Amino acid sequence: MIAVSACLLGFNCRYDGKCKKNSALIKLLKSEKILPICPEELGGLSTPRAPSNLVEGNGFDVLDGNAKVINSYGDDNTEAFIKGAYAVLDRIRKQKIKLCFLKDKSPSCGVGEKYLTGVTAALLIREGYIVEEFS
Repeated sequence: MIAVSACLLGFNCRYDGKCKKNSALIKLLKSEKILPICPEELGGLSTPRAPSNLVEGNGFDVLDGNAKVINSYGDDNTEAFIKGAYAVLDRIRKQKIKLCFLKDKSPSCGVGEKYLTGVTAALLIREGYIVEEFS
């Protein structure tokens, strides 16, 4: 089983209430069992919601208490992002998942140089999971 950002699978769970369906990824995974995940919804944020950004660091810094996640209205969503990351971790542990395909350029799921590593991606990387990003 593979964990995949739900928005990549066509679920309308992004901050703007839309999805970023990736047909090539869906085709690639057609014979796989998939666990759709949306850390922001699992953290208690509504859809749609104001866009959030990492402030003063990346997802690793957020987990360490040295950075925050702030939305466009100035509201601190750090707690919701951390809660959602741990909810994802719990779900993938229960399913014994080792591989996660996450949405790029996301304060939750982004990985690597294109965007600061998001909170959920950082937690999964720390816990030893293989995390790859898709657009």
